[in-house]
Amino acid sequence: MKSGSETGLTGINDVVSIDRQGGIALVALNNPPVNAASHAVRSGLWQAIETLQNEPDIKVIAIYGEGRTFIAGADIREFGKPPRDPWLPDLCNFIEDCKTPVVCVLHGTTLGGGLEVALASHARVALAGTKVGLPEVSLGILPGAGGTQRAPRLAGIKAALDLITSGKPISANQALEQGLIDQIADGAPREVALTAARELLDGELASRRTCDLTVEDDPQALTAMRDKLAKTQRLLFSPHKCVDAVEASRLPREEGLKEERRLFNDCMDSPQRGGLVHAFFAERAVAKVPEASATPRDIRKIGVIGGGTMGSGIATAALLAGFQVTMTERDKVGLDRGTSTIGANLDGAVKRGKLGAGARDEILSSKLSTATELDALSDADLIIEAVFEDMGVKREIFGTLDKVARQGAILASNTSYLDIDQIAAATSRPEDVIGLHFFSPAHIMRLMEVVVAEKTGADTVATGFALAKKLKKIAVRSGVCDGFIGNRIMTFYKKAADYMMMDGASPEEIDKAITGFGFAMGPYQVADLAGLDISWAANKRRAATRPAEERYIPIADEICEKGWFGRKTGQGFYIYDAEGTRPNPAALAIIDAERAKAGVSPRTFAEDEIVSRFITAMILEATRVLQEGIALRPVDIDAVFLFGYGFPRFRGGPMHTADQIGAAELVRRIEDYAQEDAYYWQVPALLRKLAESGGTFAEMNEQS
Repeated sequence: MKSGSETGLTGINDVVSIDRQGGIALVALNNPPVNAASHAVRSGLWQAIETLQNEPDIKVIAIYGEGRTFIAGADIREFGKPPRDPWLPDLCNFIEDCKTPVVCVLHGTTLGGGLEVALASHARVALAGTKVGLPEVSLGILPGAGGTQRAPRLAGIKAALDLITSGKPISANQALEQGLIDQIADGAPREVALTAARELLDGELASRRTCDLTVEDDPQALTAMRDKLAKTQRLLFSPHKCVDAVEASRLPREEGLKEERRLFNDCMDSPQRGGLVHAFFAERAVAKVPEASATPRDIRKIGVIGGGTMGSGIATAALLAGFQVTMTERDKVGLDRGTSTIGANLDGAVKRGKLGAGARDEILSSKLSTATELDALSDADLIIEAVFEDMGVKREIFGTLDKVARQGAILASNTSYLDIDQIAAATSRPEDVIGLHFFSPAHIMRLMEVVVAEKTGADTVATGFALAKKLKKIAVRSGVCDGFIGNRIMTFYKKAADYMMMDGASPEEIDKAITGFGFAMGPYQVADLAGLDISWAANKRRAATRPAEERYIPIADEICEKGWFGRKTGQGFYIYDAEGTRPNPAALAIIDAERAKAGVSPRTFAEDEIVSRFITAMILEATRVLQEGIALRPVDIDAVFLFGYGFPRFRGGPMHTADQIGAAELVRRIEDYAQEDAYYWQVPALLRKLAESGGTFAEMNEQS
């Protein structure tokens, strides 16, 4: 323990220090970058409180954080490791029981365990602009350090339920209104801590133990939240346990905390917790790519070729990120349509509170320019082509860009399926060519596949990842193949759905089973939403190379031949009109006719069989994508499906799910299904190897 006698400064450890100012003790936390509640922070804070409460001259203890935030939650480096004393629950109880009044000063993002420490103190002051929250539910658990017991005592049961079951942070103003904090102040954290301590000494700031407060019973709020969760989060585990824990706040502190701990342990034992934690780390792991050490190029001006849905969405995303954008189209009609779409997208951002009306007008007047000639892109640092999926058209555009674009500019294609190597070959600078596959709507969807061709430069790849970060997207590296990671796998497992449809299951039955597994939409709902004409064009493109052994189902093609492309035309597999959404009888008639033509006697598929075939097919092709090196690691595939294809987050992604099923069981399933279609159902060599060795995809992530 180091001390500074002149300043009254005492270092408890490397991250916690005490500064005595007369009868006030300022306890500073300094654990960059976010003051996570690491073991060092917990033990240092415990020692500080223990020391100070036994010093009769100290009348008030004020805790604050150095740097950009107060405690921003748990230390993710400790996830999955055995807990070390003092546990956060014990620390919070120790603070609450402290004989000397304790005030916490909150700033930045005070989340999870950080807010629980504050709730256990005797008074709370927040700096203006502070965000507070209890996001544990997003990891499949609940606030386990007294958050479910203290928040209701301060804010009431209804406000506590909203905070804890949503996991979303609230502003300091909302927290003050609800009673979670006592004041909002301006200034640096240390100065505010000193002022708050003086006010507490003078009686201007009230001090009380949270556990001494009485919870006002609110059975209506508990029932309403249970009803809401039954409709909106029926498949999730922890939100329902959160309600049970908040209900226990009506008990005396020790009984309530005991029940909170029991429910917390239930959540820890749930497979959903593992899936959600895996998803949390997947978002961070995908940025670690071989090219990460390269220096990205400076991007300020972005060109977008195409003003359709994708092009205008990409332009919107770039504008919202602060880039100067030039959008080109073939004619003024296309430009007007694209500009109108961008305006509507920005209006949506204003309505959602993501953008101010003044900022919207500023973007449209000074950040966006348009042109009908590619020459207008000559000074762009990055050009993103977003025209329709035709290799001839794309190669022609890139050939022109090779002459027009400045040296050092990155040339990117937003293609969903096509070969980036062929596109790059249309230029004299293949090292500058990359695939940036955005997902629609491009200004909202978080995933972006960064497709690396054979000659793509490392700095070009690094720039793609840096761009994604600025656009607030999750970038996943992919190699070149038809459909890259996501669409290649989706194309394969969609066949499994089509085979079941041909053999007896209706599109509605398949969609119901898949949404029952946790997807927001089933494969035929997705197909109608995306537009059946998209897959129809891809089917026609692939027809010449389709293997003779492959079982091909033409049902969707025949629906398209009627001019029915899904939602955009009012009907596809379903009808969409003023009466609502319902199965399309005409599509069902096409299905019946195709079954009869193929001599198929329809059979019944149980819901669990539909899910088993669908998910097994997804894992099968995902394993091949990994085996071929298109995806670097299993976690990359998980991220693609979690953030781009609606895979249920609580299941962690297809490769995490594969480990839950087990490689041996997956091999058994595939070999069983292969008895009816040996061409489609083939065991990948990698999966068989894992089955024989008892290995897992998780181990492959750790080795990468």
